[in-house]
Amino acid sequence: MHERISQRGGIPRRTALAAGLAVGAGATVLGALPAAAAVPAAPGPADAGRAPGADWFATPPRSVRPKFRWWWPDGLVDPDEIAREVDQIADAGFGGMEIAAVHHSIKDKSVLDTARHGWGSRAWRDGVEAALARAARRGVTIDLTLGPSWPVAVPGVSPDNEAAAQELAYGRVSLPAGATYRGPVPPPVHAPASGVTRQRLVAVQAARVDPAHSTRKETGLDLAGVRDLTPLVADGALTWTAPGEGDWVLISYWQRGSGQQPESGPHSSPAAYVVDHLGAAGTAAVTGHWDREILTPSVRRLLKAAGGAFFEDSVELETDGLVWTSRLPEAFEQRTGRPLLPYLPALVLDNSNQVFAFEAQLTRQIRHDFWQTVSDLFNRHHLGALRDWAHDLGMELRSQPYGLQTDAIASAALLDIAEGESLSFKNLDDYRCLAGGRDMAGHTVLSCEAGAYNGSAYSTTWDRFLRTMGGAYAAGVNQTVLHGFSYATAPGVSWPGFAAFSPYNGAAGYGESWGPRQPTWQHVADVAGYLGRVHRVLQTGTARADVAVFRQTGYTATGIGASWFTSTGVPLGWTHQFLSGPLLDLPGATVKGGRLAPDGPAYKALFIEGDFFYGSTPTLSVDDARKVLALAEAGLPVVLLGAFDQGLPPGVPADGETDRLREVLGRLLALPNVARVTDKTAVGDALNRLGVTPDVRHATPSTLLNAHRATAEADYYYFCNGKHAETVKPPVAAVDHEVTLRRTGPGATVPYLLDPWSGEVTRLARYTQDGDDVTLRVALQPGQSTIVALGRPGLFGNRDGARPHVVATDADQALFTPEGLAVRVGAPGTCTTRLDRGRTVTTTVRSVPAVVTPQSWRLEVEDWRPGASTTRTERVAVTVTLDALLPWSRIPALADSAGIGRYRTTVDLPADWDSRHGARLELGQVSDTCRVTVNGTPLTPVDRLNPVVDLGTGLLRPGANVIEVEVATPLINRLRVAQPAVFGAVARQDHGLVGPVRLVPYVQTHVA
Repeated sequence: MHERISQRGGIPRRTALAAGLAVGAGATVLGALPAAAAVPAAPGPADAGRAPGADWFATPPRSVRPKFRWWWPDGLVDPDEIAREVDQIADAGFGGMEIAAVHHSIKDKSVLDTARHGWGSRAWRDGVEAALARAARRGVTIDLTLGPSWPVAVPGVSPDNEAAAQELAYGRVSLPAGATYRGPVPPPVHAPASGVTRQRLVAVQAARVDPAHSTRKETGLDLAGVRDLTPLVADGALTWTAPGEGDWVLISYWQRGSGQQPESGPHSSPAAYVVDHLGAAGTAAVTGHWDREILTPSVRRLLKAAGGAFFEDSVELETDGLVWTSRLPEAFEQRTGRPLLPYLPALVLDNSNQVFAFEAQLTRQIRHDFWQTVSDLFNRHHLGALRDWAHDLGMELRSQPYGLQTDAIASAALLDIAEGESLSFKNLDDYRCLAGGRDMAGHTVLSCEAGAYNGSAYSTTWDRFLRTMGGAYAAGVNQTVLHGFSYATAPGVSWPGFAAFSPYNGAAGYGESWGPRQPTWQHVADVAGYLGRVHRVLQTGTARADVAVFRQTGYTATGIGASWFTSTGVPLGWTHQFLSGPLLDLPGATVKGGRLAPDGPAYKALFIEGDFFYGSTPTLSVDDARKVLALAEAGLPVVLLGAFDQGLPPGVPADGETDRLREVLGRLLALPNVARVTDKTAVGDALNRLGVTPDVRHATPSTLLNAHRATAEADYYYFCNGKHAETVKPPVAAVDHEVTLRRTGPGATVPYLLDPWSGEVTRLARYTQDGDDVTLRVALQPGQSTIVALGRPGLFGNRDGARPHVVATDADQALFTPEGLAVRVGAPGTCTTRLDRGRTVTTTVRSVPAVVTPQSWRLEVEDWRPGASTTRTERVAVTVTLDALLPWSRIPALADSAGIGRYRTTVDLPADWDSRHGARLELGQVSDTCRVTVNGTPLTPVDRLNPVVDLGTGLLRPGANVIEVEVATPLINRLRVAQPAVFGAVARQDHGLVGPVRLVPYVQTHVA
């Protein structure tokens, strides 16, 4: 979780197939997936990439199903309850859990008894063993957070220990020209944190003030006027006289522990302190504690059966000064060939704010060199060392490698599983940064901490969650770790049980605490199945992206994207990922057939622009420029935006380095497959001139997002009608337009629709084809997603491959049925259908039954209320008859209710209704989850973002037909009155079936 960041530096079953529906309409099939019993036991990782079969998509294995972040009140857990909760999660169709000690909602931590029940205690280990044992039986996995809460910390590390997180604090005294300073070395401007008792003087400097370099917040200094006064210090005192010209400032630098503890502690006894993330000692403290205190023979044995990954949350190191480690000066000099000390004034921080600055360009270069050094240390001593240790235990390392100004793109390449988060990632480019590292390194999974919303505890809807995640999947995410599942109870909590983040500062906190305490849990298997199918496809084969965007500074969680691609290219179908310099050293960074990383993402071009993090300066290091030149000489198209004919090194240049860079760039720009543009609007034209086109093309700019995965058998295209960022205004509108997709594999090609809600795979009946290009229509509601596969006929066991298909029709839709190719119309008249083999078929429909709008409903509600104990819920039956559909908040008997409502109505159909007739059931507004039964037949899961059910042609009958809609709501309206002190400020919300509900008949006629 990434609440705050320091040191950021500004930065059915159906009776007829629906294969001919507009793409996305397959996702309108609503209904109920009976339980999660169909979920197979976890197979090996290779299963996710095997050739499709009859159940390949319909029943995704545990290994690709979503997981939960599982919050424990440290070790105050009962092993029997732990086993029950593993069963609850597994029974609901999820694939695993991540154990995390998080209890922000508990204000008085003493009730947790950390001496006996803290993180890492015997009680905690007993809970972990119970979780691992039950998980192994259920075929799910357990991930273990490396410490309590975040950042990574372990007991036994004092804040004065070299293994603890370090900071560089500063002190300052101003001196006018000619003045003499006599006294103690200036102390730090901020006192040390509680528990920090030692600090070591690193250096003392004098620096001449240069107002020309001052900014609104920074004092300008002259680098040539920096003097090292450290040798003059004696017994902690200093005497120095300033020269007779200009104002001066004395600056002292002190290394000390930051004293930071993990969030919302204490979690253990003794208390845990955050470790040094830049030095080997900090990581050794973590691994040593686990090896000595936690990884008993029993735990090690159980990890082999049910363990998945060790996990580290985002790197939120909070200091008053500059993040530090003892060997940082040495590492800086090894990296740059220059000592760090003269540059320190431009680096020190005061509560994340810069204090001093030299000339602007030089200051940017110094800061670039420093943070690149920090990045090297973090990746080597922290992530790399933790990953190797995890591998020795048969585990993987999953981490959120951001929070500091480090190269998260390179970190993602190091990690087994990189993870982002929906809470703090500001747009989809933040995910694309991590996806670039993952794919260039040949990894498979990009995870996401998903669905944390501030102030939304017990009011989060699955609709909101799905809208959030739809775009993330298009940007490369293919594993979801839901935020989250709270352990049942803790001392002093109220109904419906312990929630990690609610209350939060006395009010509703971060959502959500999913589980059986939530009415929607009765339908959650539908959501788990949907997510698992999306993951199944997006973990299959190899990710493909059109363009690699080179980023000189590999930060993420910044919201900073790629100029033309983010604003213009994506709405036209282009896809991109971000690379940083270290990725060009990976074995896969080769060019073949004009593609970078041909066995991986197979980028068609490399795009380079100015460094957004350093004033958009056109920078490249000489080494990176040479790598780009070699790639271009091997045939890779390259587009540069900006004055790269006058490029600059990103760091402080050595003698002659700028000239060497410009010589390499001159050779690069002279190549025929390299283009330089000065206006971002010209990027698309430059790519076109170089013969680079996207795999997905649509002439109409829209909010349609896509992700592409390729196997030897098929190309898979995931589509979502989503937003680049949740904060984008205005809201997304529906899309309905043609899209052209490229088949990258050999052989005959037909398109398939993969419905992630129902699990059905059907051959699309209407499309046109031109060589490897297939053009079809995509129609999606806001937030809605679907999947199209291009592969050989019969790939998924379908037998429609030899049949003709429709290339044009004025019918409402075309589809394959077991009886042949058919069209559907919703109004009387004549329609014309042209087939791919040249034949034209004319169909006349003389009448279509009228649309039916049910007028009355019987509503039976289970109203969930606080029960006899914290974890017990009383279900009170309430029955009402409705002449019009209204939200529960406007029905007096249900105004403050939450729970499950079952709506029933009867619709009458005409006597001439026969096998040609079918209908769509449009539910309109319905919140939150729902299932549909028609004439006693449960239907497949409802697409939450387009609640329209295709009932097919065999389910309805002449005369009376009974329609039942079961709706489950969030708990918030009940909690508003049950706990007004915490939830009373939340507005009463409109839940239930609101409609309008319509039954829309059609006539289906076969044409071939």
